[in-house]
Amino acid sequence: MNILVIGPGAIGSLWAIKLQQDGHQVAVFGRQTDSEYQCQFDESCYTFNNRQADDVTHADLILVTVKAWQVASALDSLPQPINPDTIIMLMHNGMGSLDTIGSLLQTNPVLLATTTHGAFKPSSSQLIHTGQGETLIGAANAQGGRCQFLRDVFDHALPAVHWHPQIEHALWRKLAVNCVINPLTAIHQCPNGELARPEYQAIITRLIAEVSTVMTAESIPVNLEQLTAHIYQVIHATSKNQSSMHQDVYYRRKTEIDFITGYLIRSATKHGIAVPENDTLYQHIKTLEQQWESLNEL
Repeated sequence: MNILVIGPGAIGSLWAIKLQQDGHQVAVFGRQTDSEYQCQFDESCYTFNNRQADDVTHADLILVTVKAWQVASALDSLPQPINPDTIIMLMHNGMGSLDTIGSLLQTNPVLLATTTHGAFKPSSSQLIHTGQGETLIGAANAQGGRCQFLRDVFDHALPAVHWHPQIEHALWRKLAVNCVINPLTAIHQCPNGELARPEYQAIITRLIAEVSTVMTAESIPVNLEQLTAHIYQVIHATSKNQSSMHQDVYYRRKTEIDFITGYLIRSATKHGIAVPENDTLYQHIKTLEQQWESLNEL
């Protein structure tokens, strides 16, 4: 397949390399203006076309791995219109990016994906695969439902990959994890494992209860005990990791809070549900972002 990866960060680069290793024609579209992107991985160097108009024109699949708030602008910045037959797969934390690409939902097959693979870029041209995981793929529209063959394509490149007939359920489960881990580790500037300490137990319990109530209102199957156990399992399994929001706050970058906790709050408001603990964390992160913006304007 001809595959274009928009956003060759850690996860985007991991998939670009694995798909190229598996024999696909892979190009990238990144922020750097160089015509080529090179990345060192497992003592080998991989080279990809970067920002080439022909790669947009001929893409069978566009894999979008930028952050949720960047999806619409990244697709709009492409130098050529996207062919209506091109499959678009969104793979990022949070929910709500579909609302920003409404026109493509009407024309193109669109898929949503979530992965638990760990990846880290110690520099702009180096990649480390920090942890094995699994990837779930599902359809965002009717056309996407005809693209189940991509499960085999992705599974052959980097297992394990599963087709999820109700991908929204999986995304809500991931959102629940992110609503707990990301803002807390960002605010306290701690690795994920610190959240297992007793002093965090009470707020985590309240956060999960709020998320569970909203999930139920959204008709997402949820068991409070199982969801709690799952979130603590992720905290322990990723104990040494720094969440993406932790890193964004550290480097004073815009976060994905609007597509994580913000999405939860918007869903709660729709159902008339109060989520004060999540709202407090949301306001804390937004205040930090506004402070950085004010400093940048000085």
